[in-house]
Amino acid sequence: MSDGNDLPQRDRWARLRFAIIGPLLAAPPAAGELHEALNALAAKIWRHPFTGFELRFGCSTLERWYYVAKRAGDPVQALRNQVRHDIGRFPSLPAEAVQALITQYHEHPGWTAQLHHDNLRVTLAAAAGLKCPSYPSVRRYLRAQGLLRRRPLKRATDGAIAARDRLEQREVRSYEVEHVLQLVHLDFHHGSRKVLTRGGEYLKPLLVGFIDDRSRFLCHAQWYTSEGTEQLVHGLCQALQKVGLPRSLMTDRGSAMIAGEFTTGLHQLGILHLPTLPYSPHVNGKQENIWGRVEGRLLAMLEGEANLTLEQLNVATQAWVSQEYHRTVHSELGATPMQRYLAGPNVGRECPGSDELRSAFRIEVKRKQRRSDGTVSLEGQRFEIPSRYRRLDQIHLRYARWDFSGVDLIDARSGQILCPVRPLDKAANADALRRRVDATAIDTSAIPATGIAPLLKQMIADYAATGLPPAYLPTAEKNESV
Repeated sequence: MSDGNDLPQRDRWARLRFAIIGPLLAAPPAAGELHEALNALAAKIWRHPFTGFELRFGCSTLERWYYVAKRAGDPVQALRNQVRHDIGRFPSLPAEAVQALITQYHEHPGWTAQLHHDNLRVTLAAAAGLKCPSYPSVRRYLRAQGLLRRRPLKRATDGAIAARDRLEQREVRSYEVEHVLQLVHLDFHHGSRKVLTRGGEYLKPLLVGFIDDRSRFLCHAQWYTSEGTEQLVHGLCQALQKVGLPRSLMTDRGSAMIAGEFTTGLHQLGILHLPTLPYSPHVNGKQENIWGRVEGRLLAMLEGEANLTLEQLNVATQAWVSQEYHRTVHSELGATPMQRYLAGPNVGRECPGSDELRSAFRIEVKRKQRRSDGTVSLEGQRFEIPSRYRRLDQIHLRYARWDFSGVDLIDARSGQILCPVRPLDKAANADALRRRVDATAIDTSAIPATGIAPLLKQMIADYAATGLPPAYLPTAEKNESV
């Protein structure tokens, strides 16, 4: 049975009042004996419904309760705490106080309500000798007008200010998609535990994770020593090979997430990229729950390893994800991530091979070919173009900035790969052996020029046809007689 502690506040007070007045309603006193009965109740000690402290009630209070309960059809309802008639209305403040308070808030949005009230009291007293409203009134007015305390921004940029205003003006709602692999979340997490590298240095690693929105299934998780596009693509390719191609991928706007190789690869694979709004990490908040469990359980179990290496950390992470995280019932889902993932429905697609994945995550650039030796410059390094493409003035290349072993020449119109391009090897070219270039269909050997060019002949004839003499004054040659 309930002891009454879980009852609402209004019901606790109503029960106490009815317990005091109820006997008078059950056995109404005779005429002239009401005040004697009320005085007897006023002399008794009662228990506060919340604190349990001793308290007494005055005779007038008991009399008011008695008549209210007697006249009401439902005495318990009548004895509840009544709602104030002005509830829900804006607090009434003088116009001078309102104007001063609003101005003060715009100047100091990070102040607490108490600090606003203390400064408002001084401002009103100094301006016109006005009495300052009470602190509860000031606090209720600020809350009713939405003038809540704003935390100071670490970086007061235009984007950060716009994100803060948008968060205050737009509602935030939890969401979940209806299909497995319809949406996958991606994020990096800075670990709290340092690892020992092969170079003898201690570094704080970063964990990249790919989480399915519907099932919370962790497609892949891996620790790296840096947060670059190369590491991001390396982890994503493993996640895609494990679960297949998702329909969309949500990331923040980190430099690695908006790099050309990454965005181009998603486009090539038919994955819709959904970057979050700037300074809005709450949109991708499902990752934060995972990071809390990584810190609280995985890294906590590695505290005894003094010289933890990156390899040990990654092996432990894969074991923890497979043996614990995927098999633990999610409190919100009511099932394990593995069960939810397998239950579907699944809209994922088959993942291509490793070579095709690596080929997808590359950027395409345009370079001008050097006519002298048939090379182009790429990231400060020269590459040789095959002689059969020597007549191309603009060269389109596709490559990843961290891997120059896979540079391809691209057809600018169709985007098809024409051939691989290799770095310039000057040592190999020093043997003086040169391949004969393909001959053209037309003989390009030069012959002696004869006569005046046809265009100039036509100009001379047209000029003579005007009938005008040549527009110049000739001079006499030295060997001619005057």
